[in-house]
Amino acid sequence: MASKSFKPNRSNLSTASDASEAQKPPLPPTVTFGRRTSSGRYISYSRDDLDSELGSGDFMNYTVHIPPTPDNQPMDPSISQKVEEQYVSNSLFTGGFNNITRAHLMDKVIESEATHPQMAGTKGSSCSIPGCDAKVMSDERGNDILPCECDFKICRDCYVDAVKLGGGICPGCKEPYKNTDLDEIAVEHGRPLPLPPPATMSKMERRLSLMKSTKSALMRSHTGVGEFDHNKWLFETRGTYGYGNAIWPKDEGFDNGNTDEVEPMEFMNKPWRPLTRKLKIPAAVLSPYRLLIVVRMVVLGFFLAWRVSHPNTDAYWLWAMSIVCEIWFAFSWLLDQLPKLCPINRATDLNVLTEKFETPSPSNPTGKSDLPGIDIFVSTADPEKEPPLVTANTILSILAADYPVEKLACYVSDDGGALLTFEAMAEAASFANTWVPFCRKHGIEPRNPESYFSLKRDPFKNKVKPDFVKDRRRVKREYDEFKVRINGLPDSIRRRSDAYHAREEIKAMKLQKQNIGADEPIESVKIAKATWMADGTHWPGTWLQPSSEHSKGDHAGIIQVMLKPPSDEPLHGNVEDEKLIDTSEVDIRLPLLVYVSREKRPGYDHNKKAGAMNALVRASAIMSNGPFILNLDCDHYIYNSQAMREGMCFMMDRGGDRLCYVQFPQRFEGIDPSDRYANHNTVFFDVNMRALDGLQGPVYVGTGCLFRRVALYGFDPPRSKEHHPGFCSCCCGGRKKHTSVASTPEESRALRMGDSDDEEMNLSLFPKRFGNSTFLIDSIPVAEFQGRPLADHPAVKNGRPPGALTIPRDLLDASTVAEAISVISCWYEDKTEWGNRVGWIYGSVTEDVVTGYRMHNRGWKSVYCVTKRDAFRGTAPINLTDRLHQVLRWATGSVEIFFSRNNAILASPRMKLLQRIAYLNVGIYPFTSIFLIVYCFLPALSLFSGQFIVQTLNVTFLTYLLVITLTLCMLAVLEIRWSGIELEEWWRNEQFWLIGGTSAHLAAVLQGLLKVVAGIEISFTLTSKSGGDDVDDEFADLYIVKWTSLMIPPITIMITNLIAIAVGFSRTIYSVIPQWSRLIGGVFFSFWVLAHLYPFAKGLMGRRGRTPTIVFVWSGLIAITISLLWVAISPPSGTNQIGGSFTFP
Repeated sequence: MASKSFKPNRSNLSTASDASEAQKPPLPPTVTFGRRTSSGRYISYSRDDLDSELGSGDFMNYTVHIPPTPDNQPMDPSISQKVEEQYVSNSLFTGGFNNITRAHLMDKVIESEATHPQMAGTKGSSCSIPGCDAKVMSDERGNDILPCECDFKICRDCYVDAVKLGGGICPGCKEPYKNTDLDEIAVEHGRPLPLPPPATMSKMERRLSLMKSTKSALMRSHTGVGEFDHNKWLFETRGTYGYGNAIWPKDEGFDNGNTDEVEPMEFMNKPWRPLTRKLKIPAAVLSPYRLLIVVRMVVLGFFLAWRVSHPNTDAYWLWAMSIVCEIWFAFSWLLDQLPKLCPINRATDLNVLTEKFETPSPSNPTGKSDLPGIDIFVSTADPEKEPPLVTANTILSILAADYPVEKLACYVSDDGGALLTFEAMAEAASFANTWVPFCRKHGIEPRNPESYFSLKRDPFKNKVKPDFVKDRRRVKREYDEFKVRINGLPDSIRRRSDAYHAREEIKAMKLQKQNIGADEPIESVKIAKATWMADGTHWPGTWLQPSSEHSKGDHAGIIQVMLKPPSDEPLHGNVEDEKLIDTSEVDIRLPLLVYVSREKRPGYDHNKKAGAMNALVRASAIMSNGPFILNLDCDHYIYNSQAMREGMCFMMDRGGDRLCYVQFPQRFEGIDPSDRYANHNTVFFDVNMRALDGLQGPVYVGTGCLFRRVALYGFDPPRSKEHHPGFCSCCCGGRKKHTSVASTPEESRALRMGDSDDEEMNLSLFPKRFGNSTFLIDSIPVAEFQGRPLADHPAVKNGRPPGALTIPRDLLDASTVAEAISVISCWYEDKTEWGNRVGWIYGSVTEDVVTGYRMHNRGWKSVYCVTKRDAFRGTAPINLTDRLHQVLRWATGSVEIFFSRNNAILASPRMKLLQRIAYLNVGIYPFTSIFLIVYCFLPALSLFSGQFIVQTLNVTFLTYLLVITLTLCMLAVLEIRWSGIELEEWWRNEQFWLIGGTSAHLAAVLQGLLKVVAGIEISFTLTSKSGGDDVDDEFADLYIVKWTSLMIPPITIMITNLIAIAVGFSRTIYSVIPQWSRLIGGVFFSFWVLAHLYPFAKGLMGRRGRTPTIVFVWSGLIAITISLLWVAISPPSGTNQIGGSFTFP
């Protein structure tokens, strides 16, 4: 393994360290982001050296041009870029604060052999230069690139030495290299040489493809000059192919200052077709639904007024508690119901998306995909709690997604820095060589191998290719072996580390023996037990036995390109390749896959998941810079391979540039058939979220969300200054201002932040907001432009010309990855706005809700994308205790939101009124638990005291109660009609609302109040655990009983109400004048409470058969019998007749 160093370019290096270094012996010449070649030379890969505009004031930058001579034969740029990218993909980059950034060239990443040419550690030929064991240069297929006709095998570094220092002489045949042969090799493999950028272009323009306004083309067509010649324009102007994007030149804007837009020529004679459409709820359902909401509001108002004016004089305390609770329940119901007034459904048209972005046209003659890139984030933290096999299956479903391969990039965030996760991801990348072509060849759904091979339906249905059965059998066998390797990784890593540790101890003992002599006694040598990688080197992350700089909270930043970026052209398999399946007609390319573990050091607040996501945002901006980001939890996989295309329909449609994210519903697998604890949460995902979609958009729920990158950067939406910040804008949007702002070209209004009315952003403020990475700052306008909709209609504002994204993006080099290492360091966010305005927002357990709230507060909109086939699927805790702790975490985050500046009461005028109410309900709903617990005890108090919340059960009270109950049931039926959920799901949600409200929500309120008032944080943890040993039961976790303090309030409520029913019956039966109305009222509400708590009681029973239900029935009967016997033995004074004057018929 070779190790190459990169010195971080930090301007605030201490002078004390410089002084100490001056006293040391002279070191080899160091350069920023440099590396040492096999010949001992130091080569600079500094972006400061590549871009003169980034140079510091301490040095004078200059360039010396030497003409090509026999002593100066430059390496072919196409070949050098490919080889540089191969070096990057085979290197493990590490670094961090006060550490040198190193690139460790790894001979192998995993124990098994890697065969795919894109994968890190791919087995290849070795260099023939004596003393060099590096790998030979290779192309996209993994074939050796041999620059000389003699086929002498040579690695990249040795080739550079031979060209630049050896006079361009081949070390094998001693003949000069021929560059024309290298050019032909480059063109043959689908990577034509890039056009050199003009010397007068700026740094930004070199990374963009310059595109002129389409108006000039239209004017030519109207004046009869002829059709626009793109190639002629390209070479007659400053235009050049480059980063894979386009910018508008300074001298000519998109519309030349005019307000009317003009569409490109290829769309002039075509009818414009939208990518999405709204599906309105039928008026026969929605109109009665809204009417019932109004009716119930009025009835609640009259009922509360009647309750206040008719107190129970016999029990003021009972009446007062009940009326306070009922007023709060009415207020809480309003907060929950008002945002549901405008529910809508949406639909997408994937055929139109394909026609617009992937069909040959005058602006895209080859029909290459013009879709923008997507960076997919997968986050994991602990391989013990989040099994690597689950994460690996999620990665495989992403790599096999139906989206242009060259436009996808997957980043895996391992916040624990575990070697187990690293090698599991490498194994997944290796297995993807078989799994992804198999999915593409046969149209497999779902593309998660574990879920696919577990399907209970016929796997051969609709499969027409004759070799499907054979291919499936072979892939299934390969997947079984893959699972064995994944499950065996912990033991494999442990055995490997033990073996290397024993070897290191033996070496240390031998060295000690040589130093002290053979006659002296040898003391035991203590060496830190490291964790070793497959290539025989120390793992830079967390060790199995943590030590300094190798623990979960203290390790270096790590980046490994598992799969290097694919070639720009489709790459089909060869018939002669010895593979499991025939891939001669299948594209075998794989998307970019990167393993990232951000640096962690003691003393820094790493902000948990939000901090990890922000690190991925910065690293991905430098390495791939996809204008859209899809974030997934490690247990949420892509169930619909076209889900990203569905989300892109919204982003690329007219007005899509004002969408900050597209939220997909969460669907779950492995839930018990009865859904005892409402794990599917369908009422929230199919009712509340659809309703919010009719307002400003759904809330962000943490996973399955497609973001616009510039929205995460904290910018305002385009045209945000065209609306008055008045009260009307809160309700139904603002009115356009007819000012000079509206006439400002859209291109200069694309990036705005805060309340500044400047036409262009002040770029000097960007380092204070985004950090000192100039490459990260330069990538922001690129991502903004790439994310614009297609300018194919006059109504499309802030669009981009067709064909602008069909150009290949730059290849990865070592300096790019070194820059990415620097932005995931623990110090990078210091004195910046990351976590405050930029990226995921810090300061709350539910960072997802706060992040979405901030975007809506700036005026962005979001949409809810419900696909016919579920977009994503994941897992949810079916165990009662785990479910309660999950709800506790959500409720705690809501309480934190309520007591922070993210409270919707403080929202800006850009947020609509009903959207503000929805966010207000998010922060208030946990406080309902206080009133809910009191109300659950009221029936028991009523039965104990013999009183009720009203004086008597008169007709007025019963009428109000009946109307309120009937309207609630009718609203539920209509919600079921327009949302598509089932009645059982609605009832399960009602049950768990009371279970969670009397347990987790109350704990969250107490925890939040203690944190705000006294600064005390309370963590509710498991105290004991007992479970079954039946591993064959799919729902074994459902019956595991884990004691937690969250169970105390519901258990107390159940026991109290059961005893109260028995006491109430006995008192009424033995009373001289029995109050049957009060008994019926108290018993009715007690049964209402117990019916809601039934799933909770069932969860306490454990596994069916171990604690039969009859036991609990007999327990209740015995308790009632004992109560009756007690009353019979000691009856009330003054009576001997049971029931007073009551007689059976």
